[in-house]
Amino acid sequence: METRAAIQPFFDPATWTVSYVVADPATRRAAVIDPVLDFDFKSGRTGTRSADAIAEHVKAQGLTVEWILETHAHADHLSGARHLQQRLGGRIAIGEHIREVQATFKKLYNLERGFLPDGRQFDHLFKDGETFGIGGLQATALHVPGHTPADMAYRVDDAVFVGDTLFMPDVGTARADFPGGDARVLYRSIRRLLALPPATRLFVCHDYPPEGRAPAWETTVAEQCRRNVHVRDGIGEDEFVAMRQARDATLEVPTLILPSIQVNVRAGQLPPPDDNGVSYLRIPLNAL
Repeated sequence: METRAAIQPFFDPATWTVSYVVADPATRRAAVIDPVLDFDFKSGRTGTRSADAIAEHVKAQGLTVEWILETHAHADHLSGARHLQQRLGGRIAIGEHIREVQATFKKLYNLERGFLPDGRQFDHLFKDGETFGIGGLQATALHVPGHTPADMAYRVDDAVFVGDTLFMPDVGTARADFPGGDARVLYRSIRRLLALPPATRLFVCHDYPPEGRAPAWETTVAEQCRRNVHVRDGIGEDEFVAMRQARDATLEVPTLILPSIQVNVRAGQLPPPDDNGVSYLRIPLNAL
């Protein structure tokens, strides 16, 4: 497949997150994928340095943002989608199964009565296999659950933005022990991605590089099939599930899971302020 999409990555070292601007050079239309809102847990302060770097790139390139795409409700960073929408426009979109995630976490956080777990916080909810345009580029939304029930990947030309299904080959795959996660479902989602043509480029949402390697974010189906330490060719479903479950049992809870998800199920909007004008994040005690 001929490559027409221009792809610009943005790596956030504080959360090991990679965001992307995907643009059609012919029409100057673009999508932003998985933007980050900076958050200092110690002080409770948010910042927009990461998102503003994306906005400055968009403006410098003369792009018009049509979409702000989330691959899932992230547990390791707050979403910068709402801030970027206010600066750049565009529709904030995620997979339709975000409703399941919202329902789960509305109960965990005991969110306000006015928060409805029906996806209305987003401008668009994608169905599996739904196609959409980024200028003249045709994109396809792929439902790839397992890490969470709502994970999506986005295919644009010969590139797929895989979210938290796959990492770089020497890092492996995402955990599957979050609420609604399932290692067996994750394996099947990954195999769906790895059934794409071998030259298909895969862009990951995070990189946690081993010592001695710089952060990276682009790989291919062929490289993953050959080298992925968790799910390369020859590793079957049962073997993967046993590995993933044993590994997940040793992992700590992500540092930002409690602050991030209650923002991310709102499409990057902070909780409504109290009567003093201040927004508060809720930390459920002894609930995880």
